[in-house]
Amino acid sequence: MSLPISPSIEPMLAKATDTVPVGDYAYEPKWDGFRCIVHRDGDDVVLGSRSGKTLERYFPDVVTAVLTAGLPERCVVDAEIVVPQGDRLDFDRLLDRVHPADSRVRRLAAETPASLVCFDLLAVGDESLLDLPFSQRRTRLEQVAEAVSPPVYITAITEDPATAQSWFDTFEGAGLDGVVAKGRAEPYTPGKRTMLKVKHHRTADVVVAGYRLHKRSTPDAVLLGSMLLGLYDEAGTLQFIGGCASFSDAVRAELPVVLDDVRADPADGHPWTPGGDTGDRRPGGQSRWSGKKDQSFVPLHPVLVVEIAYDQLQGGRLRHAGQFIRFRPDREASSCTYSQLEVPASYDLADVLR
Repeated sequence: MSLPISPSIEPMLAKATDTVPVGDYAYEPKWDGFRCIVHRDGDDVVLGSRSGKTLERYFPDVVTAVLTAGLPERCVVDAEIVVPQGDRLDFDRLLDRVHPADSRVRRLAAETPASLVCFDLLAVGDESLLDLPFSQRRTRLEQVAEAVSPPVYITAITEDPATAQSWFDTFEGAGLDGVVAKGRAEPYTPGKRTMLKVKHHRTADVVVAGYRLHKRSTPDAVLLGSMLLGLYDEAGTLQFIGGCASFSDAVRAELPVVLDDVRADPADGHPWTPGGDTGDRRPGGQSRWSGKKDQSFVPLHPVLVVEIAYDQLQGGRLRHAGQFIRFRPDREASSCTYSQLEVPASYDLADVLR
């Protein structure tokens, strides 16, 4: 490739803030997908991920879209790969793509095709736009947008904080993740957190039914790595929803002593061990994500309740790891059901993309 920006460029990042900021900002929906910097040089396409790995192998449909849906023949675009399903984004279908079997990837590309949502233009032709203020880069992106067609889209934008707040309140129903604020006068700063992001924060009371050991544990110094959390469904089955893992070293050393008071024998029919309840989700299995990582866990009698903070529940599980707040000795484990959770109002994804 002979573009003015190398495929090794890091994306500009965002730091969290609690409220939609007011000032010289432009606001965009925060898309819930795989961040991707697209490099196109004629028929050559590189889909660079935030980790530095390339994604072309997993998204051949996006490569085709870059070549055929109207993007300039030589350009670098900051974007997000998403998988729309019905009236919302489906992150699980996105995860399905990262699979070692090429035949499976291509089948899924046909069955659940991905889309590319563009939100910044970093280069076009031989011209790098990194040093231009965002307002000018956005204008150049809108000029490019006149030629693009689905499944390539240009993200919505507003300079009105009230509109941004409305997006934050309503777009979650379409599977989006919050709002991003960008300084209108700011250049593009690879690898630096110069944008702001506002995400949803909620709390829930959940059951602790197991824990994993920290990688620094030894027989003489047992450290907790993560709590494994569950909620009861309508049938009374304890479903695994994810974990929480952000603890200080002191708490990591203290909690195994506390939790061992309710340690369970796997042979007694723990709900997440062989012979237990047949839930849809349980921890412990190997996957394409875990590789050869030890996924074993210490089962606990499902009697302890903790309060956690979380941002989003999707497909019956935590979209990101929860944050431990406190134990809830006043709550019965059986009362920790999905019904306590806030369900975002439905919002048609087509309206967001349009």
